[in-house]
Amino acid sequence: MSVILGRLCEGFVINCQLFGLTLLFSIPLGLLICFGSMSRFKPLSWLMKTFVWIIRGTPLMLQLLVIFLGPGLMGWGSPWPSGNSGRLMAAVVAFVINYACYFSEIFRGGIESVPRGQYEAGQVLGMTKPQIFFKVTLLQLVKRIVPPMGNEIITLVKDTSLARIISNKEIIMTANEYASKGLIWPLFSTAIFFLVFVGALTLLFNWFERKLDYFR
Repeated sequence: MSVILGRLCEGFVINCQLFGLTLLFSIPLGLLICFGSMSRFKPLSWLMKTFVWIIRGTPLMLQLLVIFLGPGLMGWGSPWPSGNSGRLMAAVVAFVINYACYFSEIFRGGIESVPRGQYEAGQVLGMTKPQIFFKVTLLQLVKRIVPPMGNEIITLVKDTSLARIISNKEIIMTANEYASKGLIWPLFSTAIFFLVFVGALTLLFNWFERKLDYFR
């Protein structure tokens, strides 16, 4: 039993690595996509909105397969290192692109929800656009986006199990190996790992929302 639990823990480390790296890169990329889609330069805005539409309109599982296998199938040669590191890198790229597009829409909605009069007041006071964003918009934006961001981040925890489609040995894939041999309990026990992780994130987001209660 201890050996099985040890292997499940090793698998869950893959889930955690994918979760952490996705958040690290998708949030800043999501901001860039958001600013691009809100740009007054119409070709850039159209390009970003079309890109977001394609990514949000196709399954993450398909995106994983395209990013991992696509270059090789098109004769370009695989850009990914061989072995586990290459599969994890491909999964990170797919997850970052996917979640950056979802985050960009959350950011855009948050920015657009700040009353226009506050931008105009900042301009009257002689503030530049960056000053208005960081001193007027940002704190209000954070409060507005915490609940939807929390939902997306919790969804990300569960979506990391999709990485098994390109043979990343995350916790579900490890448990399935035992299930194929007739040992079912490891598969059901994976729920405990996810519930504990999601529970900790829920407490963290609840605490963060309470800290932002001064914006009413």
